[in-house]
Amino acid sequence: MTSSALGRDFRLLWSAAVSSRFGDALRTPALALLAATVTRDPRIIAAITVVGQLPPLLFGLLGGVYADRWDRRRTMALVDGVRATVVAALAVTVALDRISVAVLLVAAFLLATLGTLFDSASFALLPALVPPDALPRANGRLQAGAAVAGGFLGAPAAGVLFAVAPALPFAVDALTFAAAALLVLALAPVANAHSRPVLRRGSVWSEIVEGLRWLRAHRTLWRVTVLAAASNLAISGIMAVLVLYALDVLRVPPAGYGLFAAAAIVGGVAGALGASRLAARLGTVPALRAVLAVETVALAGFALARDPVSGGFALAVFAAGTVVWNSLCASYGQRHVPAGLLGRVGAAQRMVGLLTAPVGAVLAGLAAAAYGTVPVAGAAAGTFALVTLAAWRTLRPAAPGVLSPTAA
Repeated sequence: MTSSALGRDFRLLWSAAVSSRFGDALRTPALALLAATVTRDPRIIAAITVVGQLPPLLFGLLGGVYADRWDRRRTMALVDGVRATVVAALAVTVALDRISVAVLLVAAFLLATLGTLFDSASFALLPALVPPDALPRANGRLQAGAAVAGGFLGAPAAGVLFAVAPALPFAVDALTFAAAALLVLALAPVANAHSRPVLRRGSVWSEIVEGLRWLRAHRTLWRVTVLAAASNLAISGIMAVLVLYALDVLRVPPAGYGLFAAAAIVGGVAGALGASRLAARLGTVPALRAVLAVETVALAGFALARDPVSGGFALAVFAAGTVVWNSLCASYGQRHVPAGLLGRVGAAQRMVGLLTAPVGAVLAGLAAAAYGTVPVAGAAAGTFALVTLAAWRTLRPAAPGVLSPTAA
Protein backbone atom coordinates (compact mmCIF):
# COMPACT_ATOMS: atom_id res chain seq x y z
CA MET A 1 0.00 0.00 0.00
CA THR A 2 1.48 3.35 -0.99
CA SER A 3 1.18 6.66 0.84
CA SER A 4 -1.21 7.87 -1.86
CA ALA A 5 -3.86 5.47 -0.53
CA LEU A 6 -3.85 7.37 2.77
CA GLY A 7 -5.24 10.54 1.25
CA ARG A 8 -4.13 13.94 -0.02
CA ASP A 9 -3.36 15.46 3.35
CA PHE A 10 -1.18 12.54 4.36
CA ARG A 11 0.70 12.83 1.06
CA LEU A 12 1.39 16.47 1.88
CA LEU A 13 2.53 15.65 5.40
CA TRP A 14 4.68 12.78 4.10
CA SER A 15 6.28 15.05 1.51
CA ALA A 16 6.97 17.70 4.15
CA ALA A 17 8.56 15.12 6.46
CA VAL A 18 10.73 13.65 3.70
CA SER A 19 11.82 17.09 2.54
CA SER A 20 12.77 18.09 6.06
CA ARG A 21 14.59 14.80 6.72
CA PHE A 22 16.59 15.19 3.52
CA GLY A 23 17.69 18.63 4.70
CA ASP A 24 18.57 17.28 8.15
CA ALA A 25 20.73 14.60 6.57
CA LEU A 26 22.58 17.30 4.64
CA ARG A 27 23.00 19.64 7.60
CA THR A 28 24.12 17.22 10.32
CA PRO A 29 27.32 15.91 8.67
CA ALA A 30 27.98 19.32 7.12
CA LEU A 31 27.83 20.87 10.58
CA ALA A 32 30.42 18.37 11.82
CA LEU A 33 32.66 19.06 8.81
CA LEU A 34 32.26 22.79 9.34
CA ALA A 35 33.16 22.47 13.00
CA ALA A 36 36.35 20.62 12.03
CA THR A 37 37.37 23.56 9.83
CA VAL A 38 36.95 25.97 12.75
CA THR A 39 38.67 23.92 15.46
CA ARG A 40 40.39 20.59 15.96
CA ASP A 41 39.66 20.56 19.68
CA PRO A 42 37.61 17.37 20.20
CA ARG A 43 35.99 18.86 23.31
CA ILE A 44 34.51 21.73 21.33
CA ILE A 45 33.39 19.48 18.48
CA ALA A 46 31.75 17.16 21.01
CA ALA A 47 30.10 20.18 22.66
CA ILE A 48 28.42 21.08 19.37
CA THR A 49 26.94 17.59 19.25
CA VAL A 50 25.85 17.75 22.88
CA VAL A 51 24.06 21.09 22.60
CA GLY A 52 22.01 19.60 19.79
CA GLN A 53 20.96 16.76 22.08
CA LEU A 54 20.03 18.85 25.14
CA PRO A 55 16.85 20.67 23.96
CA PRO A 56 14.62 17.55 23.81
CA LEU A 57 15.52 16.89 27.44
CA LEU A 58 15.26 20.53 28.53
CA PHE A 59 12.26 21.69 26.51
CA GLY A 60 10.54 18.55 25.22
CA LEU A 61 7.74 18.69 27.79
CA LEU A 62 7.28 22.41 27.17
CA GLY A 63 7.00 21.74 23.44
CA GLY A 64 4.29 19.20 24.19
CA VAL A 65 2.28 21.82 26.11
CA TYR A 66 2.30 24.29 23.24
CA ALA A 67 1.59 21.57 20.69
CA ASP A 68 -1.64 21.01 22.65
CA ARG A 69 -2.39 24.72 23.11
CA TRP A 70 -1.78 25.99 19.59
CA ASP A 71 -3.15 24.99 16.19
CA ARG A 72 -0.85 22.12 15.21
CA ARG A 73 -0.84 22.69 11.46
CA ARG A 74 0.09 26.34 11.80
CA THR A 75 2.61 25.58 14.51
CA MET A 76 4.45 23.12 12.27
CA ALA A 77 4.49 25.58 9.37
CA LEU A 78 5.72 28.42 11.58
CA VAL A 79 8.48 26.31 13.12
CA ASP A 80 9.71 25.17 9.71
CA GLY A 81 9.62 28.76 8.49
CA VAL A 82 11.77 29.87 11.43
CA ARG A 83 14.13 26.95 10.94
CA ALA A 84 14.49 27.88 7.26
CA THR A 85 15.45 31.41 8.32
CA VAL A 86 17.99 30.16 10.87
CA VAL A 87 19.69 27.79 8.44
CA ALA A 88 19.66 30.40 5.66
CA ALA A 89 21.39 32.84 8.02
CA LEU A 90 23.92 30.13 8.82
CA ALA A 91 24.54 29.56 5.09
CA VAL A 92 25.15 33.28 4.57
CA THR A 93 27.51 33.38 7.56
CA VAL A 94 29.48 30.45 6.15
CA ALA A 95 29.58 31.99 2.67
CA LEU A 96 30.95 35.25 4.14
CA ASP A 97 33.55 33.28 6.14
CA ARG A 98 32.25 34.68 9.43
CA ILE A 99 31.69 31.35 11.09
CA SER A 100 32.77 30.76 14.68
CA VAL A 101 32.31 28.19 17.41
CA ALA A 102 29.73 30.42 19.09
CA VAL A 103 27.67 30.61 15.89
CA LEU A 104 27.73 26.83 15.51
CA LEU A 105 26.69 26.28 19.14
CA VAL A 106 23.80 28.73 18.92
CA ALA A 107 22.58 27.34 15.58
CA ALA A 108 22.68 23.73 16.80
CA PHE A 109 20.88 24.58 20.03
CA LEU A 110 18.22 26.75 18.38
CA LEU A 111 17.41 24.24 15.64
CA ALA A 112 17.10 21.39 18.12
CA THR A 113 14.90 23.51 20.39
CA LEU A 114 12.53 24.35 17.54
CA GLY A 115 12.52 20.68 16.60
CA THR A 116 11.02 19.69 19.95
CA LEU A 117 7.91 21.78 19.24
CA PHE A 118 7.66 20.53 15.66
CA ASP A 119 7.94 16.87 16.69
CA SER A 120 5.21 17.21 19.32
CA ALA A 121 2.85 18.97 16.93
CA SER A 122 3.50 16.48 14.11
CA PHE A 123 2.92 13.48 16.37
CA ALA A 124 -0.36 14.96 17.60
CA LEU A 125 -1.61 16.03 14.15
CA LEU A 126 -1.29 12.71 12.32
CA PRO A 127 -4.46 11.15 13.85
CA ALA A 128 -6.42 14.05 12.34
CA LEU A 129 -5.30 13.10 8.83
CA VAL A 130 -5.77 9.32 8.67
CA PRO A 131 -8.29 6.86 10.16
CA PRO A 132 -7.26 5.13 13.41
CA ASP A 133 -6.79 1.73 11.76
CA ALA A 134 -4.44 3.32 9.19
CA LEU A 135 -2.06 4.81 11.78
CA PRO A 136 0.45 1.91 11.73
CA ARG A 137 0.63 2.13 7.93
CA ALA A 138 0.95 5.93 8.04
CA ASN A 139 3.71 5.88 10.66
CA GLY A 140 5.52 3.18 8.71
CA ARG A 141 5.38 5.21 5.50
CA LEU A 142 6.73 8.26 7.34
CA GLN A 143 9.66 6.29 8.75
CA ALA A 144 10.39 4.61 5.43
CA GLY A 145 10.39 7.93 3.59
CA ALA A 146 12.63 9.52 6.21
CA ALA A 147 15.08 6.59 6.04
CA VAL A 148 15.38 6.76 2.27
CA ALA A 149 15.66 10.55 2.19
CA GLY A 150 18.19 10.64 5.00
CA GLY A 151 20.25 7.50 4.58
CA PHE A 152 20.25 6.91 0.84
CA LEU A 153 20.01 10.48 -0.49
CA GLY A 154 20.88 13.15 2.05
CA ALA A 155 23.87 11.66 3.85
CA PRO A 156 25.85 10.74 0.70
CA ALA A 157 25.09 14.13 -0.85
CA ALA A 158 26.24 16.12 2.20
CA GLY A 159 29.95 15.54 1.67
CA VAL A 160 29.73 16.22 -2.04
CA LEU A 161 27.89 19.52 -1.56
CA PHE A 162 30.25 20.58 1.23
CA ALA A 163 33.23 19.91 -1.05
CA VAL A 164 31.70 22.12 -3.73
CA ALA A 165 31.02 24.94 -1.28
CA PRO A 166 30.75 24.74 2.53
CA ALA A 167 27.65 26.93 2.52
CA LEU A 168 25.81 24.81 -0.03
CA PRO A 169 24.42 22.05 2.26
CA PHE A 170 22.97 24.71 4.57
CA ALA A 171 21.44 26.64 1.69
CA VAL A 172 19.75 23.47 0.42
CA ASP A 173 18.62 22.65 3.96
CA ALA A 174 16.97 26.07 4.22
CA LEU A 175 15.08 25.37 1.00
CA THR A 176 13.87 22.01 2.33
CA PHE A 177 12.53 23.67 5.48
CA ALA A 178 10.77 26.32 3.41
CA ALA A 179 9.27 23.65 1.15
CA ALA A 180 8.11 21.67 4.19
CA ALA A 181 6.44 24.78 5.65
CA LEU A 182 4.53 25.40 2.41
CA LEU A 183 3.47 21.77 2.18
CA VAL A 184 2.11 21.81 5.74
CA LEU A 185 0.24 25.06 5.06
CA ALA A 186 -1.37 23.34 2.07
CA LEU A 187 -3.04 20.84 4.42
CA ALA A 188 -6.77 21.35 4.58
CA PRO A 189 -7.81 22.90 7.93
CA VAL A 190 -8.94 19.99 10.09
CA ALA A 191 -12.06 20.58 12.11
CA ASN A 192 -11.60 17.95 14.78
CA ALA A 193 -10.08 17.61 18.21
CA HIS A 194 -6.70 16.48 16.91
CA SER A 195 -6.01 19.85 15.30
CA ARG A 196 -7.78 22.32 17.54
CA PRO A 197 -5.86 23.96 20.38
CA VAL A 198 -7.17 23.13 23.82
CA LEU A 199 -8.42 25.77 26.22
CA ARG A 200 -5.82 26.77 28.77
CA ARG A 201 -6.79 25.31 32.09
CA GLY A 202 -3.82 26.35 34.22
CA SER A 203 -0.12 27.09 34.24
CA VAL A 204 2.38 25.52 31.87
CA TRP A 205 3.70 23.42 34.75
CA SER A 206 0.25 22.12 35.65
CA GLU A 207 -0.32 21.07 32.04
CA ILE A 208 3.04 19.29 31.95
CA VAL A 209 2.11 17.44 35.12
CA GLU A 210 -1.27 16.54 33.64
CA GLY A 211 0.41 14.89 30.65
CA LEU A 212 2.90 13.02 32.84
CA ARG A 213 0.16 11.81 35.17
CA TRP A 214 -1.95 10.57 32.28
CA LEU A 215 0.99 8.66 30.85
CA ARG A 216 1.86 7.16 34.22
CA ALA A 217 -1.77 6.14 34.81
CA HIS A 218 -2.16 4.28 31.51
CA ARG A 219 -0.67 0.92 32.36
CA THR A 220 0.12 -0.34 28.87
CA LEU A 221 1.44 2.94 27.47
CA TRP A 222 3.60 3.51 30.55
CA ARG A 223 5.01 -0.01 30.35
CA VAL A 224 5.74 0.44 26.66
CA THR A 225 7.52 3.72 27.47
CA VAL A 226 9.67 2.11 30.18
CA LEU A 227 10.48 -0.83 27.92
CA ALA A 228 11.48 1.58 25.15
CA ALA A 229 13.78 3.43 27.55
CA ALA A 230 15.41 0.16 28.62
CA SER A 231 15.90 -0.95 25.02
CA ASN A 232 17.31 2.49 24.11
CA LEU A 233 20.02 1.88 26.70
CA ALA A 234 21.19 -1.10 24.65
CA ILE A 235 20.64 0.53 21.26
CA SER A 236 22.63 3.62 22.21
CA GLY A 237 25.41 1.45 23.56
CA ILE A 238 25.76 -0.71 20.47
CA MET A 239 25.58 2.32 18.17
CA ALA A 240 28.32 4.06 20.15
CA VAL A 241 30.81 1.30 19.33
CA LEU A 242 29.34 0.10 16.02
CA VAL A 243 32.13 1.39 13.83
CA LEU A 244 34.81 -0.19 16.03
CA TYR A 245 32.92 -3.49 16.22
CA ALA A 246 32.48 -3.54 12.45
CA LEU A 247 36.13 -2.80 11.71
CA ASP A 248 37.82 -4.85 14.43
CA VAL A 249 35.48 -7.80 15.01
CA LEU A 250 33.56 -8.24 11.76
CA ARG A 251 36.59 -7.25 9.66
CA VAL A 252 34.65 -4.80 7.53
CA PRO A 253 37.10 -2.94 5.24
CA PRO A 254 37.11 0.82 5.95
CA ALA A 255 36.09 1.48 2.37
CA GLY A 256 33.10 -0.83 2.80
CA TYR A 257 31.80 0.59 6.07
CA GLY A 258 29.26 2.79 4.30
CA LEU A 259 27.83 -0.25 2.53
CA PHE A 260 27.77 -2.18 5.83
CA ALA A 261 25.95 0.67 7.59
CA ALA A 262 23.46 0.79 4.72
CA ALA A 263 22.23 -2.63 5.84
CA ALA A 264 20.55 -0.92 8.78
CA ILE A 265 18.80 1.51 6.44
CA VAL A 266 17.57 -1.31 4.21
CA GLY A 267 16.29 -3.18 7.24
CA GLY A 268 14.64 -0.05 8.59
CA VAL A 269 12.80 0.58 5.34
CA ALA A 270 11.62 -3.04 5.20
CA GLY A 271 10.42 -2.83 8.79
CA ALA A 272 8.60 0.43 8.18
CA LEU A 273 6.75 -1.00 5.20
CA GLY A 274 5.81 -4.18 7.06
CA ALA A 275 4.73 -2.68 10.39
CA SER A 276 1.07 -2.28 9.48
CA ARG A 277 0.79 -5.85 8.17
CA LEU A 278 2.26 -7.22 11.39
CA ALA A 279 -0.10 -5.15 13.52
CA ALA A 280 -3.09 -6.24 11.42
CA ARG A 281 -2.14 -9.89 11.74
CA LEU A 282 -1.21 -10.04 15.44
CA GLY A 283 -2.65 -6.90 17.01
CA THR A 284 -0.47 -4.00 18.16
CA VAL A 285 0.51 -5.19 21.65
CA PRO A 286 1.23 -8.83 20.65
CA ALA A 287 3.23 -7.46 17.70
CA LEU A 288 5.31 -5.33 20.07
CA ARG A 289 6.16 -8.40 22.15
CA ALA A 290 7.03 -10.43 19.04
CA VAL A 291 9.23 -7.67 17.67
CA LEU A 292 11.27 -7.51 20.87
CA ALA A 293 11.86 -11.25 20.65
CA VAL A 294 13.05 -10.93 17.05
CA GLU A 295 15.33 -8.03 17.97
CA THR A 296 16.84 -10.07 20.80
CA VAL A 297 17.65 -12.96 18.47
CA ALA A 298 19.07 -10.56 15.87
CA LEU A 299 21.23 -8.77 18.42
CA ALA A 300 22.49 -12.08 19.78
CA GLY A 301 23.37 -13.09 16.24
CA PHE A 302 25.18 -9.78 15.77
CA ALA A 303 27.17 -10.36 18.97
CA LEU A 304 28.19 -13.83 17.73
CA ALA A 305 28.92 -12.80 14.12
CA ARG A 306 32.53 -12.64 12.98
CA ASP A 307 32.18 -11.67 9.33
CA PRO A 308 30.62 -8.72 7.47
CA VAL A 309 27.84 -10.72 5.77
CA SER A 310 26.30 -12.36 8.83
CA GLY A 311 26.90 -9.23 10.89
CA GLY A 312 25.25 -7.02 8.28
CA PHE A 313 22.27 -9.34 7.99
CA ALA A 314 21.79 -9.40 11.77
CA LEU A 315 22.07 -5.61 11.87
CA ALA A 316 19.44 -5.28 9.13
CA VAL A 317 17.00 -7.53 11.00
CA PHE A 318 17.59 -5.64 14.22
CA ALA A 319 17.04 -2.29 12.49
CA ALA A 320 13.81 -3.60 10.93
CA GLY A 321 12.55 -4.60 14.36
CA THR A 322 13.47 -1.23 15.84
CA VAL A 323 11.54 0.66 13.18
CA VAL A 324 8.51 -1.63 13.57
CA TRP A 325 8.60 -1.03 17.34
CA ASN A 326 8.79 2.75 16.87
CA SER A 327 5.96 2.78 14.32
CA LEU A 328 3.65 0.64 16.43
CA CYS A 329 4.43 2.52 19.66
CA ALA A 330 3.58 5.81 17.97
CA SER A 331 0.39 4.39 16.50
CA TYR A 332 -0.71 2.91 19.85
CA GLY A 333 -0.28 6.25 21.58
CA GLN A 334 -2.04 8.17 18.83
CA ARG A 335 -5.04 5.84 19.11
CA HIS A 336 -5.33 5.77 22.90
CA VAL A 337 -4.28 9.21 24.12
CA PRO A 338 -7.03 11.88 24.18
CA ALA A 339 -6.56 14.44 21.41
CA GLY A 340 -6.01 17.33 23.81
CA LEU A 341 -3.16 15.48 25.51
CA LEU A 342 -1.35 14.02 22.51
CA GLY A 343 1.37 16.68 22.40
CA ARG A 344 2.22 16.41 26.08
CA VAL A 345 2.02 12.64 26.39
CA GLY A 346 4.05 12.10 23.22
CA ALA A 347 6.68 14.54 24.46
CA ALA A 348 6.82 12.77 27.82
CA GLN A 349 7.36 9.42 26.09
CA ARG A 350 10.19 10.82 23.98
CA MET A 351 11.87 12.42 27.00
CA VAL A 352 11.77 9.22 29.06
CA GLY A 353 13.24 7.30 26.14
CA LEU A 354 16.01 9.85 25.58
CA LEU A 355 17.11 9.84 29.21
CA THR A 356 18.78 6.45 28.84
CA ALA A 357 20.54 7.10 25.53
CA PRO A 358 23.54 9.07 26.84
CA VAL A 359 23.89 6.61 29.73
CA GLY A 360 24.09 3.70 27.30
CA ALA A 361 26.66 5.46 25.13
CA VAL A 362 28.87 6.35 28.12
CA LEU A 363 28.70 2.85 29.60
CA ALA A 364 29.48 1.28 26.22
CA GLY A 365 32.47 3.56 25.74
CA LEU A 366 33.88 2.75 29.17
CA ALA A 367 33.26 -0.99 28.78
CA ALA A 368 34.78 -1.09 25.28
CA ALA A 369 37.87 0.75 26.49
CA ALA A 370 38.32 -1.74 29.33
CA TYR A 371 37.20 -5.03 27.78
CA GLY A 372 36.74 -4.50 24.03
CA THR A 373 33.61 -4.20 21.92
CA VAL A 374 32.54 -7.86 21.96
CA PRO A 375 31.32 -7.75 25.58
CA VAL A 376 29.37 -4.58 24.75
CA ALA A 377 27.47 -6.39 22.01
CA GLY A 378 26.83 -9.30 24.35
CA ALA A 379 25.58 -6.97 27.10
CA ALA A 380 23.26 -5.27 24.62
CA ALA A 381 21.80 -8.64 23.60
CA GLY A 382 21.40 -9.56 27.27
CA THR A 383 19.61 -6.29 27.97
CA PHE A 384 17.20 -6.95 25.12
CA ALA A 385 16.56 -10.45 26.44
CA LEU A 386 15.54 -8.96 29.80
CA VAL A 387 13.36 -6.33 28.08
CA THR A 388 11.68 -9.05 26.02
CA LEU A 389 11.02 -11.16 29.10
CA ALA A 390 9.51 -8.15 30.87
CA ALA A 391 7.35 -7.34 27.85
CA TRP A 392 5.94 -10.86 27.62
CA ARG A 393 5.12 -10.79 31.32
CA THR A 394 3.60 -7.31 31.55
CA LEU A 395 2.16 -6.23 28.18
CA ARG A 396 -1.42 -7.24 27.57
CA PRO A 397 -3.82 -6.10 24.81
CA ALA A 398 -6.40 -3.52 25.87
CA ALA A 399 -9.90 -4.84 26.49
CA PRO A 400 -12.40 -3.70 23.83
CA GLY A 401 -14.33 -0.63 24.85
CA VAL A 402 -12.14 0.22 27.83
CA LEU A 403 -11.55 3.98 27.82
CA SER A 404 -10.10 4.53 31.27
CA PRO A 405 -6.51 5.82 31.36
CA THR A 406 -5.65 2.85 33.54
CA ALA A 407 -6.76 0.39 30.86
CA ALA A 408 -4.15 -2.09 29.76
